[in-house]
Amino acid sequence: MAGVQLIQVEPDEAGMRLDRWFKVHFPGLGFGPLQKLLRSGQVRVDGGRVKSDARVQPGQTIRVPPMDVDEKSTGPLTAKTIRNSNDHDVLSQMLLHEDSKVLVFNKPAGLAVQGGSGVTRNVDEMLEAWRNKKGEKPRLVHRLDRDTSGVLVVARTRGAAQALTAAFRERTTKKTYWALVKGVPRDREGKISTWLIKEATEDGDRMRVAKHGEQGADHAVSYYRIIDKAAQNLAWLEFEPYTGRTHQLRVHALHLGHPIIGDPKYSDTDYNWEFPSGMQKRLHLLARHISVPHPDGGRLSVTAPLPPHMVQSWNLLGFEESTAGEKDE
Repeated sequence: MAGVQLIQVEPDEAGMRLDRWFKVHFPGLGFGPLQKLLRSGQVRVDGGRVKSDARVQPGQTIRVPPMDVDEKSTGPLTAKTIRNSNDHDVLSQMLLHEDSKVLVFNKPAGLAVQGGSGVTRNVDEMLEAWRNKKGEKPRLVHRLDRDTSGVLVVARTRGAAQALTAAFRERTTKKTYWALVKGVPRDREGKISTWLIKEATEDGDRMRVAKHGEQGADHAVSYYRIIDKAAQNLAWLEFEPYTGRTHQLRVHALHLGHPIIGDPKYSDTDYNWEFPSGMQKRLHLLARHISVPHPDGGRLSVTAPLPPHMVQSWNLLGFEESTAGEKDE
């Protein structure tokens, strides 16, 4: 990188720590070199000296000196950037892990996994751009809701698809989700066990809690724990779905009495809660981590970062990812 850059803080970076901001924009810059740049005054915010834990705000200008490190080529994926980019480039930006048998993508919120009513672009069709020399197209082995972001596992070969599909069916995978919910559950951790059934509504198909034995209903089990909370208004929950029903966690959060923030489909009838300033009205649900048996043996564990709208909310609420106490498997 040549020359001094003056970069303006974006709206979805409100409250982000300066060291985290540099990690996003300049992933090749280590913490030690950043500290040296800060101490020498080469990095400044609105012309003033700052420390690494300073919180940046939209509209502020960050002075970045010439550095011999890689700069992030593009900003976060959005509906606009996805629409204006080719499929291969978009998937490359989403890539979290790649080997000869498995691809793992960080699917952005708003991008559908498969085609359907009102869907103009989806991951399944985009995978056509990743056919191998034998003509094999990577295969989906599970799904995420359109508005849910996070880890999406894809098989590169027919054999890998069979092995991974079996792992999901036999529940030898472990999936963890993060969510921001309204209110705080009474118990710090618990199990949610219900029967779910799909029903047609004026706004399209919707899942609801059914009675045991109701025709067409499937059993659904989820586990949750509270990671952190903001007074009694909001809670950061970690979910582990044991089963994989459609919209399971969204319905279970509502059943628990604490709907996921930004969920227009599964919320209380009196859900007129006013969003705090700086928080986006988007689904706050992330497929955070997956641990799955690898087709070649052993286990593959991959973690997805918070999407921009959740980073904004976490910064606003003062949540720190280190609080989660995650364990790799």
